[in-house]
Amino acid sequence: MVALLGAILLVLSAQTARAVTEEELVQRAHDYMRGQTSVSVVDMTIHRPNWERTMTIKAWTKGVEDSIFKIIAPAKDKDNGTLKLGQEMWTYNPKINRVIKIPPSMMSQSWMGSDFSNNDLAKSDTILTDYTHEIIGEEEHEGKTVYVVESIPKPRAPVVWGKQVLKVREDDIYISQEFFDEDMESVKILEMLEINEMGGRLYPTVWKMHKTDETEEYTLLDYKELEFGVELDDDLFTVQALKRSLR
Repeated sequence: MVALLGAILLVLSAQTARAVTEEELVQRAHDYMRGQTSVSVVDMTIHRPNWERTMTIKAWTKGVEDSIFKIIAPAKDKDNGTLKLGQEMWTYNPKINRVIKIPPSMMSQSWMGSDFSNNDLAKSDTILTDYTHEIIGEEEHEGKTVYVVESIPKPRAPVVWGKQVLKVREDDIYISQEFFDEDMESVKILEMLEINEMGGRLYPTVWKMHKTDETEEYTLLDYKELEFGVELDDDLFTVQALKRSLR
């Protein structure tokens, strides 16, 4: 009986240790991607079968929740912006000089006409708080181990996805993130296509978001500049800052 109890305790201990490892794995990957603060310049290309357009976006992030994005090119879209504070979002259109808070009914809509939704931006950090994680497999990428993590929403968590499947490399770099609906059908996939030295670390510099069953419609993010650990004022992440024109 003592031996049996000891075996049970060892199994429970191993399961607990693994659960902590999985939580830490996702937390580390998220922290690695954002840093404490970051400033980046990204080309976003929206590709459709009959047309394509590219915008250049400057982004500032602070902590895991706060971000501000501003379009810097082309000229006709310059200074359009989005502010994210926690899970709340505001957009600014300089042509009408108006800030609009995005209501819940619009959170599933496309962000700037791309394959990213407002929800993707607003709830990007809820993977840390609203999901439980389990390693369900391992793969290899560029000679490094990749952990396949199934992330299931906690009961009553205010999320839109039935589950997510993350692929995280052993050096904390995201390789992909797959989104499933409530019927556990794959809806869309975010893939990291290139990993290069940028911002003082290895970083995914080309991202591709597309519907799972669609190859001719996608959005590419191509990082041109990236810096971590930048000192940022709190008043940068305000509605007033969202309305200020970039020089």
